[in-house]
Amino acid sequence: MQKIKMVDLEGQHEKIGREIEEAIKKVIDSTAFIKGPEVYAFQDNLASYLDVKHVIGCANGTDALQVALMSLDLNPGEEVITTPFTFVSTAETICLLGLKPVFADVDPNTFNICPEKIEKAITPKTRAVMPVHLYGQCCDMEKIMDIADKNGLIVIEDAAQALGAHYTNSNGFKSKAGVIGDIGCTSFFPTKNLGCYGDGGALFTNNSKLAEKITMLANHGMKAKYYQETVGINSRLDTIQAAILNIKLKHLDSYNLRRREAAEFYDNEFKNNKKIITPQRYEQSDHIFHQYTLKTGGADRDEMKRYLESENIPSMIYYPVPVHLQKAYKKLGFTEGDFPVAEQLSKTVISLPMHTELNQEQLSYITTKVNEYLN
Repeated sequence: MQKIKMVDLEGQHEKIGREIEEAIKKVIDSTAFIKGPEVYAFQDNLASYLDVKHVIGCANGTDALQVALMSLDLNPGEEVITTPFTFVSTAETICLLGLKPVFADVDPNTFNICPEKIEKAITPKTRAVMPVHLYGQCCDMEKIMDIADKNGLIVIEDAAQALGAHYTNSNGFKSKAGVIGDIGCTSFFPTKNLGCYGDGGALFTNNSKLAEKITMLANHGMKAKYYQETVGINSRLDTIQAAILNIKLKHLDSYNLRRREAAEFYDNEFKNNKKIITPQRYEQSDHIFHQYTLKTGGADRDEMKRYLESENIPSMIYYPVPVHLQKAYKKLGFTEGDFPVAEQLSKTVISLPMHTELNQEQLSYITTKVNEYLN
């Protein structure tokens, strides 16, 4: 059996390597390393894929979140509601701009932020909501948008783990993750479902005025070269990375399908095990399984992780400490018990290998060993 990897980028590259190498060579031969034609082609291609008016590339997913917040002209001390159960970039960018992150607890089954908790967290200082489509499926965006509209709030979607997932509202209208709110953000970190070969990110919006401002902010605040309209940052999507993403975007739907197939195998093999709680699918969103994350149903999660390692099965904990309990954010004044669902999940979730190259033998071995441990 081939070595099991948490993410198999090498195996994925082998299948598209020639295309990728030709695309990189074309950029090198052109020497258009910054803002080359491949950047604009990728932005257009991704906009078409997402069915959104504007895509603006940037240097990474964290910059995407920061630029999105910068475009709103918020004042220091104003509040942005987000989830405590996510990677730290959301709270990080809020704090870096002098804003205040306010957390709303998550659903214990889907792991995504609860709309009802968002509504309760709104104060006169609330200006925006930043939902995170965790592990590959969308938040309850219809409810979130209704709450935002009722309270005059901007919605910034963090779609870094769910690019390509669909959300269906109560009228049957389908939208892709990241284009439902006012601004969507993503990361092209190599392990993402659509990943480049380094760092990269993008923002999406149907608002042309916001798109113009975002473009300017990510380019030193310039509309015309050397003429700064506002204080911005330097955040560009590299031409080589854009060329790679143009190739990989053509495969994104098939990549997501392979992940769903692996998830269905896991589900089927675990369905009779009372000690395993498999990922719940939210009925209005499909799931593209950036991660396949179990709850361990009362077993010692950390012991289980050590057991899997002894059987040469990698696993990961996303996330072992919720954001509000991280040392860097203690000054916000939150304490243990404030967001009990997020805190409980941080102690009980474990993510199994999930990528496009998992084969039947590997999946059978993983599920057998998990079932043996949790019997």
